[in-house]
Amino acid sequence: MDPHDHWTLMTAEETEQLPIVYWRPMCGFCARLLGALEQAGIAVELRDIWDDPEAAAFVRSVNNGAETVPTVVLPDGRTATNPPPEALIAHLAGR
Repeated sequence: MDPHDHWTLMTAEETEQLPIVYWRPMCGFCARLLGALEQAGIAVELRDIWDDPEAAAFVRSVNNGAETVPTVVLPDGRTATNPPPEALIAHLAGR
């Protein structure tokens, strides 16, 4: 799954409040989460840790040195590592 095929490009102002999903290719957990978010109509900003060294460093900084993905930065700044898709969608939808 190439997530870039399914997301609309947005301006910097539009992405300011979006959740950020740190992911990598060939990650089944990432594909599951991104598919569920897409199906729910929730827009996110994507950062590929294999393509972006700063993204990889951030993921390591919040996961005790591990490059565990998906790692999500919520609009309030908190992070969630490999969150259950249903719980993340409910949280983002304010349920």
